[in-house]
Amino acid sequence: MGCAWHTAPMPPPFAQTLDRALVRLRSAFGEVAIEAREAIGAPLRPDLPDADLPRLRQRIDACLEGGGGETARRARAAELGEAILALSTAGRRKCLALIAQAYGLDRAGTLAAVDRWREGKADVAALRRALEPPAVRLFGEFVGLPQGVKFVVDRRAELMALGRNDPAARRLAEDLRRPLASWFDVAFLDLARIDWKAPAALLEKLVAYEAVHAIRNWRDLKNRLDSDRRCFAFFHPRMPEEPLIFVEVALVDGLAGDVRALLDPKAPTRDPRAADTAIFYSISNCQPGLAGVSFGNFLIKRVALELGRELPNLKTFATLSPIPGLAAEVDRRLAGEGDALLTAGEIAELATVIDKARGAGAVRSLLDRPRWHEVPAVAKTLRPILTRLAARYLTATDSAGRALDRVAHFHLGNGASVERLNWLGDTSANGLKQSYGLMVNYRYRLADVDANHGSYAAGKVVASTEVRRAARG
Repeated sequence: MGCAWHTAPMPPPFAQTLDRALVRLRSAFGEVAIEAREAIGAPLRPDLPDADLPRLRQRIDACLEGGGGETARRARAAELGEAILALSTAGRRKCLALIAQAYGLDRAGTLAAVDRWREGKADVAALRRALEPPAVRLFGEFVGLPQGVKFVVDRRAELMALGRNDPAARRLAEDLRRPLASWFDVAFLDLARIDWKAPAALLEKLVAYEAVHAIRNWRDLKNRLDSDRRCFAFFHPRMPEEPLIFVEVALVDGLAGDVRALLDPKAPTRDPRAADTAIFYSISNCQPGLAGVSFGNFLIKRVALELGRELPNLKTFATLSPIPGLAAEVDRRLAGEGDALLTAGEIAELATVIDKARGAGAVRSLLDRPRWHEVPAVAKTLRPILTRLAARYLTATDSAGRALDRVAHFHLGNGASVERLNWLGDTSANGLKQSYGLMVNYRYRLADVDANHGSYAAGKVVASTEVRRAARG
């Protein structure tokens, strides 16, 4: 993947990217809000002192009343949105807390509406309106504005953060998930390929949102968008400049087992028409406010179909995935089960590389050593132990039938199978910390994804013979 490329400074930090997004939102809202701003009067102060709360509620109530025609409604919503964006972080938290607490579901009013419906005094539409919290209706007023959908998504992200300590904010964030799931139905999303010719602002967002393997510099980014790579993202028509989720793909020969090789900018560029395998090596969600709104499962299958049309030489579609919960699982089992995890031969082999501890204690001591993976005798001794524990971890389910590992749950739920474990596939600091360097390939056989999904829904993990054999030890 090599090329002579000057290593330029990276795009600005994510916080600056967000700041620019706020400026665009305020500008978009401001153009619509002039009339309403003149009617309502004094602006809210940035930190939203208590003295400003009545004026905030006046704006909210005016939006919810909805009188005066469509133009007036849009102007009031835009003015309120602009006012919220002008608040400081602390002021916006205070504003959202007020909306969540004061404009939640009216229990007495809801029960009265149910009684009226039972008595035939109200129709279903009136009942449905009574069951919708005013706060949800309020956020619905923003959707028709320029940048309004992005505004709602970002406010939900802030509500989710508030919700860690505020039950009302947590309820409102969950209430907003339902309409967002409808607005972001996969049927409304556009799949687009992103390459090096994409606008700089979009490339900056790839850097900012990359959640699996950090993009170090412009050369690294160009490498990931080279001719034997592909990057695809979902976009929403009302957020055309904002990727919702993106996947990075390497076109290679055979299953990849080492993420360093995939990310090496000095590796030669391959002819994509000669590749037989597409490796999905990074999937990143870009919008925290869409947490709980699932479209990642559709992304991989859509991309696989797209790649199959473009490059019919591709026969295998698989991931090279982290195992984020493995190290914690190994640590827990070593502490709880001790030598019962090991064979007699493994205990004897451990004694040849460490003399201050035995059995499970020896495994623990070796794993605690810095750079243990660089000592051949130690790595050779630990490999069968960690591989077996990884295979058991990935093929086990909890009492609800879910995979123990969150990444495994995602791919198995999409219809993939656990194909192969890769010893020391990620020896970065994070890779060693979360999985003792192991990675896994989940394979997507497009003809089998529905059957695999059904098996997983019934609590069965579909895995290759190799992985099953490793789990048995």
